[in-house]
Amino acid sequence: MQITLLNFTPLNICSHAIRTCWQSFDKGDNGGEKDIELIDRVGNKFKHASTLEHLYYNFYIQGISRALLQELARHRIASLSVKSTRYTLKELKKEAEFKVGDFENAARYIVLTGNALVDNASIKALENLREILAATTTSLDIVKYCLPECYKTELTWSVNARSLQNFLSLRSSKSALWEIKNLANKIYETLPQEHKFIFEKCVANGES
Repeated sequence: MQITLLNFTPLNICSHAIRTCWQSFDKGDNGGEKDIELIDRVGNKFKHASTLEHLYYNFYIQGISRALLQELARHRIASLSVKSTRYTLKELKKEAEFKVGDFENAARYIVLTGNALVDNASIKALENLREILAATTTSLDIVKYCLPECYKTELTWSVNARSLQNFLSLRSSKSALWEIKNLANKIYETLPQEHKFIFEKCVANGES
């Protein structure tokens, strides 16, 4: 799994939005300590979290399973642009046989759990998929129905700070799916250092 932060909104946009309510622009310091304190006080402590929606983060997420993608899609206040299976399945058609026990080779296409029984079953499913692709001219729209849940995909994910707080609180929990918990932690690690104060309690609550 690889997470890349593509872009993010400067903090002064959020503090400007907050100061719009009271017309207190003269008290701002362009995203400095005063504005950071204001964002923390209003957005976090006073729970006026709608002000945090002015902050946006754009991530490129690679190497996650389709199972994780389903979980991610449940967070509705976000935008997802996902790698098209329809157009990219043909890359698998060129591969040689996937053999049970060859986890290193299979890991190029599937997310492994560390459970040999499950991972070998996934390799068998991957090989079945490869054989179908190699032996038929059936439309990829039909072939993709036999994709295993562990098949890797990638996406560009855009989310505002309020929704990201919710995501991190839920998905860093011990009860979360292990893969999406890893994603949540990696996303937090990828955030700009100066923005982490907005989210640190979300992750801490999830890990407690």
